Amino acid sequence: MKKTSIQRQRGSVSIIVVVSLMALLGVLGLAIDSGMGYMIRTRLDAAADGAAIAAGQAVTRGNTQSQQVANATQAATAFFAANYPTGFLGSTASLSNPSIVFNNGTVTIDIAATASVAPTFMQMFGFKILNVSTSSEAVRKDLDMSFVIDTTGSLNSSGVPAAVRSSAVNFLSNFDVTNDRVALMHFAYGTIVDVPFNGNTRGFDRTTMTKDINAYSFSGSTNSVEAMWNARNQLDTVITQPSSLRVIVFFSDGAPNSFSGLFPAVNTACGKTAGTVSSPDTSGNWGSIASGLYTINAQQTQMSGCYSNTVSNVVTAMPRWYNAHNATDQTLPIWPVTSPRAVPNGTPTQANVNRASRNLLEGMAEQARLEGTYVFTLGYGPYLTQATGPDNEPGANVLKCMANTADSDCYKPSEPVGVYCYAATTADLKPCFSQIASQILRITK
Repeated sequence: MKKTSIQRQRGSVSIIVVVSLMALLGVLGLAIDSGMGYMIRTRLDAAADGAAIAAGQAVTRGNTQSQQVANATQAATAFFAANYPTGFLGSTASLSNPSIVFNNGTVTIDIAATASVAPTFMQMFGFKILNVSTSSEAVRKDLDMSFVIDTTGSLNSSGVPAAVRSSAVNFLSNFDVTNDRVALMHFAYGTIVDVPFNGNTRGFDRTTMTKDINAYSFSGSTNSVEAMWNARNQLDTVITQPSSLRVIVFFSDGAPNSFSGLFPAVNTACGKTAGTVSSPDTSGNWGSIASGLYTINAQQTQMSGCYSNTVSNVVTAMPRWYNAHNATDQTLPIWPVTSPRAVPNGTPTQANVNRASRNLLEGMAEQARLEGTYVFTLGYGPYLTQATGPDNEPGANVLKCMANTADSDCYKPSEPVGVYCYAATTADLKPCFSQIASQILRITK
């Protein structure tokens, strides 16, 4: 009897061991198959997220919504396939057709993907297929953008105008002609708004802009201040229902050396009586479009075309505030100021005019940022890296400050942070414009 009892106990232990081993095997199988499912899910998530971002970038291409949907779908499919390898861990994945919804300038893109794999151990317990699914959404915000192009004479050297034109045209191809709003302008002595915003109407005329850009000629002085004023004015006054994202893209090859205004004037060289110097047009003729006071030579005045190489022979003083468009506006002081560059008085010396020009440009950019506008700047060529002006300051410093980059002298983390891209050669222009476009599209998501 005792022997039989021991045998029974041994039999019970054997059963417990078998059951325990099966349980352990089940736990082990569950752990292995769950780990495989987790790795598949992680890869599927990344591929779907990337597909949504790619679709959000591609949806800007095309002249109609059907073309934009086709481009977005193609981009999503290609990106998903590139980021989820065929047969990954033995799985089979599929991407559903993206859902793309246009709604008052905002585009919402929904992505859904699934993957199926046969489990390794869990088949022993009747689980034949492990299904993994994921979804991702990209919302492309509506965009208002002022695009500013420098057409000054310093860019008029072999190959440069053609490179600027082609790069600018290519840049515009990144944006949605049916939903984004873009204003185009160029500057030298003064600024011409080639294609303004069409009120609150969504979309922009890329065909006309391309024609205008390809017709640009390059000459004249660098009145960047007037260009920045027009860029901000387009965003603030032409559009009364702003988009969720506002951007100024500013291209130049140098620091400002002039600014616009109403200047008390007398031309002693021509023996004229005191008067007021108003504003010349972009051809350098006096008219209604604001231009600037040059630092190298005094300007021709409206007083019978008198001209002098000495500023003080033409202009007796600089205005206290920037008054080119509003004689009573006291938002931007010209003198006396101590920073960022000291302009102690209104004497129209080259040093005072140059410093005031740089101060005004940076001040206008900050005003735009305080209104929630991102400023992106592009610089080209050797002039930007050379020490210029009375303080031997590279023009790149001004462009960095306008964009509020972290390495600028005036970085303010509480304000929108843009990007400054420097193109040392004409070959760097398109990549630089592409980088700016990519950054803008990233923050529209």
